[in-house]
Amino acid sequence: MPGENLSRDEARERAALLSVDGYDVSLDVRSATGDAEGGGPRTFRSVTTIRFRCNEPGATSFADLIAPSVTAVSLNGRDLDPSEVFDGSRIVLEDLAADNELVVDAQCAYSRTGEGLHRFVDPEDGEVYLYTQYEPADSRRVFANFEQPDLKAPFRFEVRAPEDWTVWSNGAGERADGVWRFAETKPVSTYITCVVAGPYHYVTDSYERTFADGSRLEIPLGALCRKGLAPYFDADDVFLVTKQGLDFFHDHFDYPYPFGKYDQAFVPEYNLGAMENPGLVTFREEYIFRGKVTQASYEGRANVILHEMAHMWFGDLVTMEWWDDLWLKESFADFMGAFSLVGATRFTDGWITFANRRKAWAYRADQLPSTHPITADIRDLQDAKLNFDGITYAKGASVLKQLVAYVGQDAFLEGARRYFKRHAYGNTRLGDLLSVLEETSGRDMAAWARSWLQTAGVNSLTPQVLLDAGGRVDELAVVQEAAESHPELRPHRVAVGLYRRTGEGSLERYARAEVDVDGPRTVVAELAGADAPELVLVNDDDLTYCKTRFDETSLATLREHLGSLTDPLARALCWSALWNMTRDALLPARDFTGLVLRFAGRESDIGVLQMLHAWANSALVHYTAPARRETGGRLLAEGALRELRDAAPGSEHQLAWARFFAAVASDEAELRLLRGLLEGTEKIDGLDVDQELRWAFLEPLAAHGAADEGVLAAELARDDTASGKRHQVRCLAARPSAAVKAQAWAQVVESDALSNALVEATIAGFTQSSQRELLAPYAEKYFAAIERVWTERSIQIGMDVVRGLFPALQDSPATLEATDAWLSGHEGAAPALRRLVLEARDDLARALRGQACDAAAAG
Repeated sequence: MPGENLSRDEARERAALLSVDGYDVSLDVRSATGDAEGGGPRTFRSVTTIRFRCNEPGATSFADLIAPSVTAVSLNGRDLDPSEVFDGSRIVLEDLAADNELVVDAQCAYSRTGEGLHRFVDPEDGEVYLYTQYEPADSRRVFANFEQPDLKAPFRFEVRAPEDWTVWSNGAGERADGVWRFAETKPVSTYITCVVAGPYHYVTDSYERTFADGSRLEIPLGALCRKGLAPYFDADDVFLVTKQGLDFFHDHFDYPYPFGKYDQAFVPEYNLGAMENPGLVTFREEYIFRGKVTQASYEGRANVILHEMAHMWFGDLVTMEWWDDLWLKESFADFMGAFSLVGATRFTDGWITFANRRKAWAYRADQLPSTHPITADIRDLQDAKLNFDGITYAKGASVLKQLVAYVGQDAFLEGARRYFKRHAYGNTRLGDLLSVLEETSGRDMAAWARSWLQTAGVNSLTPQVLLDAGGRVDELAVVQEAAESHPELRPHRVAVGLYRRTGEGSLERYARAEVDVDGPRTVVAELAGADAPELVLVNDDDLTYCKTRFDETSLATLREHLGSLTDPLARALCWSALWNMTRDALLPARDFTGLVLRFAGRESDIGVLQMLHAWANSALVHYTAPARRETGGRLLAEGALRELRDAAPGSEHQLAWARFFAAVASDEAELRLLRGLLEGTEKIDGLDVDQELRWAFLEPLAAHGAADEGVLAAELARDDTASGKRHQVRCLAARPSAAVKAQAWAQVVESDALSNALVEATIAGFTQSSQRELLAPYAEKYFAAIERVWTERSIQIGMDVVRGLFPALQDSPATLEATDAWLSGHEGAAPALRRLVLEARDDLARALRGQACDAAAAG
């Protein structure tokens, strides 16, 4: 990564100097197939012509390009010596004219890390597939450019590819004389240009809309995936959600979709969930389901489709000036994903998922030492890469949800409409959005922005209930607190709900009041005189972003009657609050897992249930006292098996419990049952053990030494696909052998031979919670290796290694001390690397506090 960074100051200086009129990019990817030539990286030819202006003739600037070699550089017809002007990541441009033309002919490298032009060979049939992924700054790995979001320009792409391939880009394309040529784009940023090429399976449809003025809009729709996934590709559902989203956003944005066609490509070995390239959105192919999944998976896919679609307006049409204001696109897309999901599709409970899953991501991120305001201080590209986090996405979306409550939905959407029209094809900052919201709402947005966008940290809200002599509420107040590190108290618009049991035993709300919480203590006058509550929920309906706490009476009620809460959102909010208490060492892990064992079987929302399974497993692995782990694991496995057998045959709840049982199974009888289900000698009525479930059962068998290399090889022969290979690699690395761990470590840390997807799979298999002693020697090796890995590998692989191999399972003060020693001894290390280690340290310290809390509960 050395020399590849770009600072905010450099970008501002270049933006003040240059304006870009257009790009012509010609790629020749015929080298993607056949044998590679020479001993270096496999490369493709990239020829770029950039037309741009300079407002200070005679000045010097630079273009960006990361390539193994440059064949020729020409500036305004003057040939430049590549060895003199190209340093591996930048091309120096001296003595610029008022109007300039730069031509760069380079040999660029295919990627195996999902950054740039990624090349994938399908093990099933040997076919080669290509796609690009650039955000924040990897288009320079494919063509020479000015790699920053505020130097927008139209692009014309042409691609030479193997005869039997199809090629897609942002604009509509057609092939003539062996060359694919694509329509010129609107002015867009470099990071959202895109090329996808290969023998993809392609399905088409169309969207039509007639506007009030009689004009018609027709958008050609396409969806593509690898041929090997075609039998599983439910393109009809993808198109259904796509059309519902286009209807919704046209209804609310009053700005027709501006980018012509709308293709959606599901691609292999993808690092992200998806990417909002206008006209050609890319997704990870895991959103095509090879086996039975729950409705939560379909809801998750629909949310991502809508999130990326919202970006066509928030991010593509109007783009942030620099990565400081990344939230201007990601927070909005995250909010709009849930907003449109509920408003336009069959997934009408999307706000429950948002409250339970997305906010959990935000709460964790906002309590790390690296937390930052939603409008962040992004010094350079490495900072930008790490800021695609729970703050920028989920906290930002949560705050926007509250903003809608604050200014009103109509004012919010009218502000968005004005924002699009005023800044179309341009770049913006925070103030540009706030100004239109002030216009439409009449409210002063500056104070709101200071509290919510420009400060970090999460507040906790706790109810205080005083009863009068007659047993009624004399006073109910909400106490607001903040962490010492981020002491800001914020204004919150909240609903406070009072709950009690009915004669039938259900726990239901009987009173509700909305109030503006401001300062350390706010009295909810409207609830004075109400009957005494058994449960007070201070963020009922999830209007604000906070950690909900309980008074003693409410907590006692939840311990006995959580499963009796009839409202699914209220139930999800209570589960989320209890999980936050567990992470904060206020609730022993054994109590949380006990609540899961008692009440999760009654949870109707499948997404909440699957989240509870993940939290319960995390509570066992990280927050349970070491002396209690074996007992806790046995209880979870017994409970999971009981619920699995009791679940309705063939139901999605049965499938969720089967997966959870596999995740916590450890003793001989449990492993024997898994093996029997695989071999067909055991049967649970209604449970279809399809190929994906087979791999889920094989991982614990491999991790406990009950499935050897031969068994895994036989399973790969049964599922000889790209997905099967990833599963097999994970299971191989999971085996409980010192030699296996040494090999896995070497493949990831000492070699760059594995692709990004296989690095991810190897790390996932390597770190097994049942193998703490076996993994102990790697704590010291980790700290010895990470700075070298960060320096030598791509930032994506560096992030995967630093996060994934941190010795979190060596959860002792000694590991904490080793982490501190590395941090104190590497103060000059890359800030992004230090941030990742600081975050891992914080997670470890939190785990140790949780374990102490759990141990204290033993008495």
